[in-house]
Parts: sequence; structure tokens; C-alpha cells
Amino acid sequence: MSGPARPSLVVSEIFGPTVSGEGPTLGQRCSFLRLGGCNLTCTWCDSAWTWDASRHDLRAELTRMGAETVVGRLLDTGVRFVIVSGGEPLLQQGYPGWGAVLRGLTGAGVRVEVETNGTVEPTGESVRLLARFIVSPKLGHSGVARERRINGPALKALAATGKAVFKVVCRDADDVAEAEEELVAAHGIPARRVWVMPEGTDSATLSRHLAAIADPAVAAGFNVTTRLHVHAWGDERGR
Repeated sequence: MSGPARPSLVVSEIFGPTVSGEGPTLGQRCSFLRLGGCNLTCTWCDSAWTWDASRHDLRAELTRMGAETVVGRLLDTGVRFVIVSGGEPLLQQGYPGWGAVLRGLTGAGVRVEVETNGTVEPTGESVRLLARFIVSPKLGHSGVARERRINGPALKALAATGKAVFKVVCRDADDVAEAEEELVAAHGIPARRVWVMPEGTDSATLSRHLAAIADPAVAAGFNVTTRLHVHAWGDERGR
């Protein structure tokens, strides 16, 4: 008779050392754990291989990996800062492997942050073990219906952790105004906790969008970030 299954997660890729490309940790050395699966379908998604079976072979792209293996591979990178990304990583909070990985990393002195689209409420275990939630609500240009991409209770729960910052992808001044309406006006998110980031997967597009959003973002009281990894390595995976 076989024993219970080992705690595991559905993993897209593990890589590092690299640098954090966006937001308040821009430029800091880190490693990444990218998980599979997402509950949104953004038209410009730069990691669609983690969820889009219409364009990618998810059986080839995703691997169920034991928690001990995940922790070991991340520790082997020699970096004590890990960003968990996706897809939407909080969809796997219910897996035993989620807590096992977070406990294994934090117990080894690793700081762990998670990138989330803001539609999934964090569990108590996630709040306790994660150092920061980088919450990236999607705007209308994502092509996703508002009722799917904006979850008021989840945004409130994430903000209430005291560990959340908010990062919004924008292309023009209208997008910045939409971010101000959705986050600051509708949900009471302090503008100082918001980073506005240009959309794009190449330097020319990023520079064009950054020029369009920088002044309105500053006027709104937002912080501004670019995508450093794109400027350094283009759209190369695993960087």
C-alpha cells in the first residue's frame, strides 16, 4: 500500500541568481520560483506558457515538483531572496507543498515575496511566512472583464496584511487615471504604495510607454518603475 503523496507544487521554472526587474526591489539580486496556472487571460501576458493551453503544451511546460526539491534548487542558487511568480501563484495556497516550500525557505533565512494579480485572498499561512505581496491588479487594456480582474474583498485583505505594495501595468495617461480610480478612489489604497510600470517586452516599447506614463504617475502621487530585466536581457525566459 502506497503512502501519502509528498507535498508538491506545479512549477513552471526555477532560476537565478538574477535581479528583481520591477517595483520596490528593482535591481536586487534574487532567484525566482515561477508556478503554473492562472485565473486571468491577459492579452499581453508575458508568461502565457504557464496557463494558456491554446498556445502552449502545458504538459511539457509544467512539472509537479516535490517541495524538498523546490527548496533545494532555490537554496542552491546561493541567493537569500526569492520571488514567487506565475501565472497566479496564490492559486496553489491550498496545496500542502505551498506551506512546505515557504517554511523550508524562510527557515533557511530566505526572504520570500509573491507576485499576485490581486484576485485571490491570502491565507493566514501566506501572511505569516511571506515578507511582501506585490499586488498587480489588471486594467481594462488587459482584455479581461472587470468582474474577473478586480476583486474588492481580495484587494482589501491583501492591503490589510500591511505587507502589500501595488504595481500596475500602464501604457498611457488614461491607464494611469484608471489605476488611480480603481485603487485609490475605489479601494482606498494609498498612492504612495502604488508603483506604475510600462507595458512591453522590449526596450523600445518600454521607453515609449514610460515616457507617456511618468508625468501623470508622478502627479497622481505614484511611484514609477521600469522592467530592468527586459532592458538587460530582452524577452529571454529564465532571466
